[in-house]
Amino acid sequence: MDRKFGLLNSKSVELLTNIFWNIGFYTHIIFGGIALSIGWTQFSPKMRKRRMALHRKLGKVYVVAVLLSALAGIYIGLFATGGIISSTGFICLGIIWFYTTLKAYLYIKRGEVEQHQKMMVYSYAACFAAVTLRIWLPILTIIYGDFLKAYLVVAWLCWVPNLIVAYLLTRKTANIDSVSQ
Repeated sequence: MDRKFGLLNSKSVELLTNIFWNIGFYTHIIFGGIALSIGWTQFSPKMRKRRMALHRKLGKVYVVAVLLSALAGIYIGLFATGGIISSTGFICLGIIWFYTTLKAYLYIKRGEVEQHQKMMVYSYAACFAAVTLRIWLPILTIIYGDFLKAYLVVAWLCWVPNLIVAYLLTRKTANIDSVSQ
């Protein structure tokens, strides 16, 4: 199958035939897709109240999917198109995604629900970078008239603003909670 399309078009034949890169790539996109598709359901207070067992099961699937996808993402980030700038952006994203998810899991295991919820907001903000990358990349490619320039910017733009929004959301809920007490 010809794989020279989309983001893969910028990859060398040697990389596209490397077994370890392929394992990392497919692990990243398959488990990342699972995390992205189920993660949003975890923010439903209605589901948590009515179906806590389902929330916990989906949460465990999300955590495993993220940890695998993030580790694979860190590895494939080493080979990101554009060199050190884009590699650093994607590797940082992978580390943050892994850390916030693991931290959220550890918080809930200790019964620290509020901290768990905040970390999950950060985790899903990092997860949602998959969507924001696909929104920004074509826009930036048109603006710059160059895929590579756009890719260097999107390696950071796909996740940094998401984390800023996560910070504002978690700060807002912390302020609401302190006012209501």
